[in-house]
Amino acid sequence: MYGARNLSIKWLTKLIRKPGFWFILVVLVLITLSHYREVFELPAFLTYIISNLGLDRHAFERILYLAPIVWAGFLFGWKGSAVTSLVALACMLPRAISISPYPADALFEISAVFIIGNVLAISFNALRKEREYRSQLEVTRQELQDHVQVIQENEERLAALHQISSTVSQSLELSHVLSDAIDSVIDVMQVEIALVFLLDENAGELTLAAHRGVSTKFVQCVGKLKLGEGFNGRVAKTGEPLYVEDASQDPSLTKMTVEEEGIRSQFIVPLKSKGKVVGTLCVAARRHRQVLSEELELVTAIGNQIGVAVENARLYEQQQAIAEELRASEQRYRELFENARDAIWLHDLEENIVAANQACTTLTGYSLEELSSIKAGSLFAEGCVENIRDMEAPLLKGEALGRLAEVKIVRRDGTEAFAQLSTSPVFSDGQIVGFQHIARDVTEQKRMQENLRFYSQQVTRAQEEERKRISRELHDDTIQALVVLSRQLDVCTSREEGLSQDEHLRLEELRQQTNNIIQGIRRLSQDLRPAALDRLGLLPALEWLASDVAEYSGIATRVNVLGTERRLLEEVELVLFRTTQEALRNVWRHSQATEAEITVEFDEKKTRITVSDNGKGFNLPRTLGDLAREGKLGLAGMQERAQLVDGTLTAQSQLGHGSSITIEVPT
Repeated sequence: MYGARNLSIKWLTKLIRKPGFWFILVVLVLITLSHYREVFELPAFLTYIISNLGLDRHAFERILYLAPIVWAGFLFGWKGSAVTSLVALACMLPRAISISPYPADALFEISAVFIIGNVLAISFNALRKEREYRSQLEVTRQELQDHVQVIQENEERLAALHQISSTVSQSLELSHVLSDAIDSVIDVMQVEIALVFLLDENAGELTLAAHRGVSTKFVQCVGKLKLGEGFNGRVAKTGEPLYVEDASQDPSLTKMTVEEEGIRSQFIVPLKSKGKVVGTLCVAARRHRQVLSEELELVTAIGNQIGVAVENARLYEQQQAIAEELRASEQRYRELFENARDAIWLHDLEENIVAANQACTTLTGYSLEELSSIKAGSLFAEGCVENIRDMEAPLLKGEALGRLAEVKIVRRDGTEAFAQLSTSPVFSDGQIVGFQHIARDVTEQKRMQENLRFYSQQVTRAQEEERKRISRELHDDTIQALVVLSRQLDVCTSREEGLSQDEHLRLEELRQQTNNIIQGIRRLSQDLRPAALDRLGLLPALEWLASDVAEYSGIATRVNVLGTERRLLEEVELVLFRTTQEALRNVWRHSQATEAEITVEFDEKKTRITVSDNGKGFNLPRTLGDLAREGKLGLAGMQERAQLVDGTLTAQSQLGHGSSITIEVPT
């Protein structure tokens, strides 16, 4: 109840604040004053009308109460009419009961006024609500029509976008994409001119890639624009759309050809892909044309679609170019593979041969069909397969070891061929799936090298035999004769009679010179072929060599022996001795050393001699093969001697830290 009271108070407060309330109140007061004051006279015309209607004055005044009741109902609804009718009833009842000579008629009239007033108020209120309802329906209908129009416009835009999308997706050729897209833009936008510029980021300029509706002169003039130049250059630089209402009046116009072409309104949007400007789309007309916001959105969306299509077309062209390069590269590789003089074959990790060239069939004697059915390991002689697998193992671990190996290949007819083999991995998706082998037939070179080695051995053997012969002759003949001469001179000098003092001195000088000659010839004989080497072996010969070097050069030289001493082949001992002799001679001549050391190591399968010194050292060439080219003939000769007995020679040296020469031979 308390809440209802509050609502009533609020309603009355709101009612009092309205001007219509006071107007109705004033009318009620005036009608009531007229109803109770007999002194008031009505106008003559009104009295005449009332009399013609068969009414008296007070009945007419009661009818007048209908006006505020109906008006209150119109302004304030049925509540207002009910309140006003009650107020009017309260105003009329006292006269009808107390003053009126015809109280029954008065009460009837009052009831009629009360009922008719409320009925009219309710009717007017219903009519007003109906009008409001109709007005609301009209507003709703208009809003619905607006929504339908928006939907239709959206459908038209979607249809246009679908048309553009379908057009640009029909081809990946950039020229076709742009040509079809620009035709669709003209059709959708109903314009006369359309231009598409593409951006070259490296050059910083726009190139006119497609156009419709412009002259050749215009195309030649605006074919290239710097970034920021003109309307299109500005859009490409800022990435924002631009509407030019009248290009001929625009002060920023940089190409007068636009004015000569008669272009007026222009609308330019950027072509974007992944947020990056790739060009511009310009739609233009030769008359003034206002661009609506819907058209702005449509052209912007079209520009984005064309931008994506341009990017896709460029990617397609790049892929085509890469594919063409790969095809050309594959063709070149195929030609090199097929026409190579070296044998090339590929096998998988299970050693199944998957490809081979013609040179491979020539080298192995197998046909291509036969090669595809055999294992790669069966092409090599026993012992070579493990060496090849040792070459492949580091490659499988990702170690890039590029080295060559000399292998024996077993031909189909059972004969053997020497080949120089290089191995490289074959990748697929970053994984090693096989190996490629390139083999160069060096059988003839190998035979020539063997023949050359044989000839060198024969020459060396002949030289050593000649040295041995000369050494023996010097020792057995020349030195013996000189010894006899020295004894005779000694006898002569021991006789005192018959010789003058000068003659005696002269004979003494001759005897001394003879002894010096004997010593020189004896050293020469030892250098040509030390007798200790033939009679006692390598170690005694090296010990004699060390003592001899120390005697004539002053360089302290010692010999160290590691392992169990044993005799070697005469040819091997001779090579080791000559190499050591040459190394010590180089120490004496070039190193300025004070000490030298000879280390002899006897292993089960190898013998190694190292000659080291504490001299000034020297700069080593990149390979020992460059020794002769750099004038180090002594080292070159030592290397050749080592190769004659399948040995190896290594040198180590550093300026200021001495040097060492190591020869290693199989025994």
